[in-house]
Amino acid sequence: MSPDDPARHQEGARRLPPARVLDVDLLLGDPQNRIVVCCGSGGVGKTTTAAALGLRAAERGRKVVVLTIDPARRLAQSMGIDSLDNTPRRVKGVDDSAGGELHAMMLDMKRTFDEIVESHADPERAAAILGNPFYQSLSAGFAGTQEYMAMEKLGQLRSKDEWDLIVVDTPPSRSALDFLDAPKRLGSFLDGKLIRVLLAPAKVGGRAGMKFLNVGMSMMTGVLGKVLGGQFLKDVQTFVAAMDSMFGGFRTRADATYRLLQAPGTAFLVVAAPERDALREAAYFVERLAAEDMPLAGLVLNRVHGSGAARLSAERALGAAENLEEPRIVDQDGGKAGVRNTPGNSPDTYGSSGTGDSARATSPEAPDTAADTPDVPDDTPADAPERSVDGLAAGLLRLHAERMHLLARERRTRDRFTARHPEVAVTEVAALPGDVHDLAGLRDIGARLATGRPELPEPGA
Repeated sequence: MSPDDPARHQEGARRLPPARVLDVDLLLGDPQNRIVVCCGSGGVGKTTTAAALGLRAAERGRKVVVLTIDPARRLAQSMGIDSLDNTPRRVKGVDDSAGGELHAMMLDMKRTFDEIVESHADPERAAAILGNPFYQSLSAGFAGTQEYMAMEKLGQLRSKDEWDLIVVDTPPSRSALDFLDAPKRLGSFLDGKLIRVLLAPAKVGGRAGMKFLNVGMSMMTGVLGKVLGGQFLKDVQTFVAAMDSMFGGFRTRADATYRLLQAPGTAFLVVAAPERDALREAAYFVERLAAEDMPLAGLVLNRVHGSGAARLSAERALGAAENLEEPRIVDQDGGKAGVRNTPGNSPDTYGSSGTGDSARATSPEAPDTAADTPDVPDDTPADAPERSVDGLAAGLLRLHAERMHLLARERRTRDRFTARHPEVAVTEVAALPGDVHDLAGLRDIGARLATGRPELPEPGA
């Protein structure tokens, strides 16, 4: 029996305790739950999951806003919106008979940073900051800025107390952990030695202190000016001086949002595909959430494959395919052997059932029927139609065997995760043949999330 054979794997899986099933409807319907954060590595379906959860919650009576940080804009397309921006937009076509609403927005990283500056600085200072070249580079692409601004926007939405539920689609970062690390990373930057040195002239009083400091500053700025460029260093100093009064506010808000993520009413959903790398990343994230005392609701295992013919194992399918393709080797019967052993048959002839031209050639009673079949070319074997059907059937059997091997690999990968983290509730979503591009597709995904498992037979069942 092959190591990938689902029947063999199923025997091992029965020895494992069954994974807890995540009750998505209970999660979405509990009025105490105000924030759901969908996190995970890139390319596992976080955006679609977040949108489907938001739609399902809205159609069950809650006022929901979905915040996405996905630059691919798939969320807007699936919700029938031309574009999303930094302001929540109401989604049309949602069933609001239960009194719910669905709004959606896409994080504009730079605009969010600008809003922070405008709301925490006087107009003159705000204008100086917004026009500073270093600020423009920082707000548009500094490492961790996107994740930090996602936290800022989440804090803003929650402080308005306008929404029953906020669903967050975290940034498509290289690592899912970046979302949690961003506030600390930006805080480290603001508290870094360079920032402190650049702020020092404004914080030291007295001529003696300034004279001593200016000597050190001149030496340092001379070196930095050669490395970074004099104008760039001047832009940084101007930015730091203008932002000095705001640095504490960044740290305070980041800390407040971090505590909000730890508080009751927030639930993290880790989204993964049944692949080794994605579930390894999910395991790291589960462990990190536990270390940070953040509430984990469960795991969404996306794009799980299944088969409606799981009773047919990969080994049996491959054996049947070989029998169709090479009937001399597997499951011979007397009729076929007789045809193959008749004089004049090539070893490569695919005998069917003794009814082809070769069989007639060896039978004294067989009439010459060549004149009766003028439309058949001389070089076309009489058993070609049967061989064509056999080849098609063999190809389908091999495809089925590949699918069963895929199912076995996915199940082993999932079982490793659940064995390592038996406390994590899991819901599975079956793989779909195409992308979700409208509300009907999102509604279907939401229903699949709520069922807990793909509605397909277990391999080997």
